[in-house]
Amino acid sequence: MVMEAGQAPVYGEFRDPVAASGQRLIRVTAAAISHVTKSRASGGHYSSEGELPFIPGVDGTGLTEHGRRVYFLLPEKPYGAMGELCCVDERRCIALPDGLGDESAAAMAIPAVSSWAALTERAHFQAGETVLINGATGASGRLAIQVARYLGAKKIIATGRQAGAFQDLRLLGADVTISLNQEPEALENAFKAEFREGIDVVLDYLWGVSAETLLIAGAKAGPEGVPIRYVQIGSASGADIRLPSAVLRSSSLQLMGSGIGSIPFPRLLAAVHAVLEVAPSAGFRIATEAVPLADVTRAWSSGVAGPRVVLVP
Repeated sequence: MVMEAGQAPVYGEFRDPVAASGQRLIRVTAAAISHVTKSRASGGHYSSEGELPFIPGVDGTGLTEHGRRVYFLLPEKPYGAMGELCCVDERRCIALPDGLGDESAAAMAIPAVSSWAALTERAHFQAGETVLINGATGASGRLAIQVARYLGAKKIIATGRQAGAFQDLRLLGADVTISLNQEPEALENAFKAEFREGIDVVLDYLWGVSAETLLIAGAKAGPEGVPIRYVQIGSASGADIRLPSAVLRSSSLQLMGSGIGSIPFPRLLAAVHAVLEVAPSAGFRIATEAVPLADVTRAWSSGVAGPRVVLVP
C-alpha cells in the first residue's frame, strides 16, 4: 500500500474489499509495475487522485468469484491491482483468451493498447501506411512495432538511444532504425530523409528534444499538403518542448495526443479487448519478470529498464 505520495509502496495488511452491485470481486493473479501505475501513485500523473492510504495498480489479471480468468482495469479505490483482492466494475473486466497467460496479459495490456488506440482511434491508421515510432526500445515501443506490423504498416521506422537493441527491433518488424545519439544537425537530417520518402503517422513516446527535432524535420521535409498525424503518447524525455509556430503554419502536421481522456472510455476498453484477443495469434511478445507481491518495495525501486516486472501472489 502507498502510505505517502512519492514513497514506494509497502507490503502489509489492508482491509478486505466488499463488492457492491455491478462489481466483481477479483482475486489478483498478476499486476505489472507500469509507468502509469508509478506516476499515479506518486501523484504526478494527470489522472492521479489524492486519497491516502491506497493500494496502487491500475490494471491486472485475476479470477472472479466464479473462477473466470479476466483482465481488469481501474479497480475501485482505494483498492488497486497490487493487492490480493480488489473490486472492479464488471464492465471493466475482459475475459482472457486461451493461449494468453496471466502474467503476459498483465504486462502487455497497457503498453500494447497505447499504440493500438493511438493508431486506430486517434490517427485512424490505414493498412499500407508508414509509421515512425519515437522511443521504440522500451516495452511500449517494442509492442508498438508489433502492433503496427499486425495492423498492416508498409514501413516502420524506430528510434531510440539504445543502439544495442536495434537488432531486436528489426526482428520485431522495424524496417529502419535511427539512433537518437547523434549531433542535432545529423539527427534532423536523418529524420528529414525519412519524411521525404513519406511518413504518415508518428507515435511519440518521448517528447522532449527528439520530438522538437521530429516536428521541425517533418515541417521542412514532409511533402507539401500531405498530412502527417503526430500522436503524442508518453513523455520519457521531458514534459515540455519548444515548438516554433511556423512548424504548424508551414506544414500539414496534425498534432494530437492519445491517453486516458482523449478517447471515450468504452472505446478504450474495446481497444484493450482487441489487443488481448489477437495477442496469441499475432504472437505479440513482451519480456517479463515475476516478483512476489511481498517484495513490492524492492521491485518498485528497481527501475524500468529490462523486462517488465509483474507482481504475483
